[in-house]
Amino acid sequence: MVRVGSYQDRAGIQQALDLGADGILIPYINTAAELKEAVSCCLYPMGGTRSVYFPQASTNAAGLLGYVPNSNKNVIIAFQIETHDSIKNIEEIMAVPNVDIAFLGQNDLCMSMGLYEKYVFPQMYTSPELKEATDALKAAAKKNGVILGIFLFGTDRVAEFYEQGFNFISIGNDLHHMLTQAGAHVKVLEEVTAKVGKAWTKQASALV
Repeated sequence: MVRVGSYQDRAGIQQALDLGADGILIPYINTAAELKEAVSCCLYPMGGTRSVYFPQASTNAAGLLGYVPNSNKNVIIAFQIETHDSIKNIEEIMAVPNVDIAFLGQNDLCMSMGLYEKYVFPQMYTSPELKEATDALKAAAKKNGVILGIFLFGTDRVAEFYEQGFNFISIGNDLHHMLTQAGAHVKVLEEVTAKVGKAWTKQASALV
């Protein structure tokens, strides 16, 4: 799945799909009209306005005719709910046809709702305001048969969100995984060297 620039990124959506992406993640959706524009770019006519050309990397051994007829049925269309306006418009947004996954962006949503100013980190993530917004998303997703997704740093809250119906869970990203593992190695090195009486301490770093 490829995260594109925005709902207006027709070139990025087209390029990602033509290169063989299974799906598209559209960030920062605020209205149903924005989501409809992005969905249109993902689907061939008559379902949308995606252009056709050949050859392209996404086609299989059967060529263009082996790919295009099934693409509209197979492409995964996901979008991010991450602003206060998106929650205000959640009923209309979630009713847009041909979408598969609604991806909750807690960080931007908290920022958009002013929760970073109201709460001390990380209390905004368990605040009643965020819960109310999340509940609205969950209800609209259930009503329209849309899969719920979320991005989490680590696994501490996976069970909590999985029980709530979030079946598409992203556990960190490549940089987060590298930093987490590097930090674990550094901790072991400090413990091992201290045990043998020749303590080693890492240099100050913003990364580890």
